Amino acid sequence: MAIDSVRRHFKQFNREQDVMEFDASSATVQEAADTIGVIPARIAKTLSFRGEGDQAILVVAAGDAKIDNKKFRQHFGFKARMLSPEEVLEQTGHAIGGVCPFGLKNDLDVYLDESMKRFKTLFPACGSSNSAIELTCEELVTYASAKEWVDICKGWESEETEAEKVKSHS
Repeated sequence: MAIDSVRRHFKQFNREQDVMEFDASSATVQEAADTIGVIPARIAKTLSFRGEGDQAILVVAAGDAKIDNKKFRQHFGFKARMLSPEEVLEQTGHAIGGVCPFGLKNDLDVYLDESMKRFKTLFPACGSSNSAIELTCEELVTYASAKEWVDICKGWESEETEAEKVKSHS
């Protein structure tokens, strides 16, 4: 089971006991937020994309962020194309609803989106549709062996920030 591979992954950091399992589903951002008792933005969702060649790439972003196709293409040099549920399972070893950057079946490149940096801790899934772990951004970098922080999402900035942007562009 995928959650077992995630527990094994966290064992090397002596954190396997911190993987939480719930009676309720945490498969979607909203379900996870409701189950854990946090705002949806603090759920760290892992998105799977076609990389170059046969390898997928993973992008972990805040629960309220959406991929900005233009920023994605500018950063990676190719179009953002999400994997099908079957491809996600094949590439990561995790089914949709439990996808995370830990205990992966294949050695995939993991990128962390800036949208998560506004929080002290976030809650990524742990390989099943009813699991999570609470991590700081620094821990996420380490435990996911993340390549780099990227700015490829939209829709997560506060309204105040959006208002300031409008002012500065007028």
